[in-house]
Amino acid sequence: MSTAERYAHGLVLGKFYPPHAGHHHLVRTAQERCERLTVLVCAASVESVPLADRVAWMREAHPGAQVVGAVDDIPVDLHDPAVWEAHMAVFRGAVPGPVDAVFTSEEYGTELARRFGAEEVCVDPGRTRFPVSGTAVRADPAGNWEFLGPAVRAALTRRIVVLGAESTGTTTLSLALADHYRARGGVWAATGWVAEYGRTYSEEKLAAARAEDAAATWEDVAFTSAEFPVIARRQDAAEERAARTGSPVLICDTDSFATGIWHERYLGGRNEEVEKTAALTHRHLYLLTDHADVPFEDDGLRDGEHLRPWMTDRFRAELERTGRRFLTVRGDHETRLRAAVEAVDELLREGWHFADPLPERR
Repeated sequence: MSTAERYAHGLVLGKFYPPHAGHHHLVRTAQERCERLTVLVCAASVESVPLADRVAWMREAHPGAQVVGAVDDIPVDLHDPAVWEAHMAVFRGAVPGPVDAVFTSEEYGTELARRFGAEEVCVDPGRTRFPVSGTAVRADPAGNWEFLGPAVRAALTRRIVVLGAESTGTTTLSLALADHYRARGGVWAATGWVAEYGRTYSEEKLAAARAEDAAATWEDVAFTSAEFPVIARRQDAAEERAARTGSPVLICDTDSFATGIWHERYLGGRNEEVEKTAALTHRHLYLLTDHADVPFEDDGLRDGEHLRPWMTDRFRAELERTGRRFLTVRGDHETRLRAAVEAVDELLREGWHFADPLPERR
């Protein structure tokens, strides 16, 4: 077979649990050789990454391919013809048309191609180009971070949110925490930090007020309820961008959940749209900065020194009510940073928990 030979319709099949650089190399190689390529994502119900997520990740990475998904709960036994027939029923149900070539790096590729009546194209079976496997990623995502694409990184990143009342050191602590992990080097050197968008928004509102009246102060600035969902969505968008490009941990100076408390502070009551936005993203740990031990500083955008105890209590109450994992940090800066690092390290030691795929019968 000539390396220049092309096929009308190629197939790449796998669990992609989760997708990694080796998978993407296989798909790119197949795309170069096929007029049309189907990528079939097969997931078992026992696995902990939803099929829909894997399909979405592969579609994002390979927009030129047709990515389809199928649930395959049939046990794996490469030596049992009846099991093969059951699997093929799933595969053909998802890919009903003729297949000219099956691209694979797995030992079952020869039999899979035969059953499709297609030619087998073996791509880097020794995984020399990208020394990684789904098993290795599931066992140690951080150790294989370089092989993961942006969408998978965003899904696996451990998101840490620092939140608290006005002038309680949230920005100081979050910046210091990000610097701490960057200093560890290696994969951690890319640890991201997400700024508080609400502050940027507030600065813009104050600037707009001063454009109309040079003597305007923060007391002249008013918020409407409709502004808070905007702040929440933009905060989350910045967080998502950072999670796609950083290390296995991301440090955020507030989030959309906190935006709901700020709505209470300025307007009273909750905002349903903010609540819905906050529910879309899972954060793994919250660090609540207590107002005690931190003197209030008026930087021109603050006027709530008297409200700090109330806000601390509201943050704590909502964190508890919603079942979020959190730690209240107190004391001087070094004490707070030390407690924060210990909490994040504990989270990282717990690791990533992937359910085992269906076992292979031998």
